[in-house]
Amino acid sequence: MFECSPDHALVTQAQFDAVAELLGRPPQGSFSVAVAHPDGRPVVIANAPLLDDGTPMPTRYWLVDAELRRRVSQLEGHGGVRMAQAAVDADDLAAAHERYAADRDALISADHLGPRPSGGVGGTARGVKCLHAHLAYRLAGGLDPVGDWVLDRLVDLGARS
Repeated sequence: MFECSPDHALVTQAQFDAVAELLGRPPQGSFSVAVAHPDGRPVVIANAPLLDDGTPMPTRYWLVDAELRRRVSQLEGHGGVRMAQAAVDADDLAAAHERYAADRDALISADHLGPRPSGGVGGTARGVKCLHAHLAYRLAGGLDPVGDWVLDRLVDLGARS
């Protein structure tokens, strides 16, 4: 079972190092650990909406757990993106994209003049682009019908929260 970090607490050096290893590179922007294993290993990180160099980062919630990423990749490889899009209500999906974008965009100062991230889950405004992003959002507490759909297919992992 995973634990949500209700306040997205500060990242420890061990968590930073773990995320860098899981990504295969150092993170390019600020993040917090939104969901972790009981021992603190990151499952989902919550990215800042802008990278350190000011580049917009549309993906607020990023699935970093290696086993979950592997399993979701298998699902995607078997047509999961198309199946998920066909299985969920389009209006519910559109609402999830809007909530995701609002959550991310609320973190950007109103007086920010530079480029801003766009889109909803996975940086897309419509449809399903990436099951990993939808699952990350759902595990972090977001209402996401695609994330629910993915969890239903990964139930043997005990990942449903």
